Amino acid sequence: MPLSEHEQRMLEQMERALYAEDPKFASALEGSGLRTYTRRRVYQAVAGFLVGIALLMAGMVAQQIWVSVVGFLVMLGCAVLAVTGWRKAPKPGEQPAGAARRQVRPKRSMMDRIEQRWQRRRDEQQGH
Repeated sequence: MPLSEHEQRMLEQMERALYAEDPKFASALEGSGLRTYTRRRVYQAVAGFLVGIALLMAGMVAQQIWVSVVGFLVMLGCAVLAVTGWRKAPKPGEQPAGAARRQVRPKRSMMDRIEQRWQRRRDEQQGH
């Protein structure tokens, strides 16, 4: 669900305030890449798969078929998440898809774009 215009403005203000208060932390957050996210997602999926196995076994021991079915569905869903996350993860030293295209243009940081938008809005409000 996309953010409303008001929510986007609030998010931009919070990001700008974070960058103003602690630029090192903000740039560290900005730099956390797709690889870290996908690795974490794969680890979570593996943990969920193990939970699914436990549910499957517990359902068999307790002779509750619905618990076993839930365990199997959890295993299946987590396996799909792990495989899709693994495929999307860039290899070590490899750039994410589209990174080469982005390097051709002059690189502007997200905070620069946010500051430019904020300045435009401020100028428009002062002009009215």
